[in-house]
Amino acid sequence: MPNPVLASSDAVHLLYRAHHGWLHSWLRAKLGNAFDAADLAQDTFLRVLRHRHELDALREPRAYLTTIAKRLLMNHHRRRSVEQAYLEALALMPEPLAPSAEQRLIILEALQEIDEMLAGLPLRARQAFLMAQLEGLSHGEIAARLNVSLRSVHRYIARGFEQCIMAAI
Repeated sequence: MPNPVLASSDAVHLLYRAHHGWLHSWLRAKLGNAFDAADLAQDTFLRVLRHRHELDALREPRAYLTTIAKRLLMNHHRRRSVEQAYLEALALMPEPLAPSAEQRLIILEALQEIDEMLAGLPLRARQAFLMAQLEGLSHGEIAARLNVSLRSVHRYIARGFEQCIMAAI
């Protein structure tokens, strides 16, 4: 009797052998960087490995790999954007107040986790939540800025808190 786990591992291996080079080249063209492309190609195949049970129904392997890689690419760009914004903010700080290298890494990781968590919110909810939490705006001020009802602002901020709670669980 064939072992389904081994069979699906064989499918991943075959998919990797047949398409890894193509995927790496595609990512390198998107990123302009072979090192990040190699990392994202490996991450793509890690995702494939986690969902190897889906490979039996796979008809278009490159489309499947591209879909996974595009999501990882968006996450990569978002992380880089957060990192760049943080580095720009650090550059504006007086040197005696700047955090140590270890503190910088901890802060950057926390910022990236927060960004990933908030990325799951619709745009208006994310904006309202950040205006309330970072700018300290009242619900009325947020409603005026976003040109929405006060009730909508309450819902948006509640969704933000729900997202935070779910991420902590």
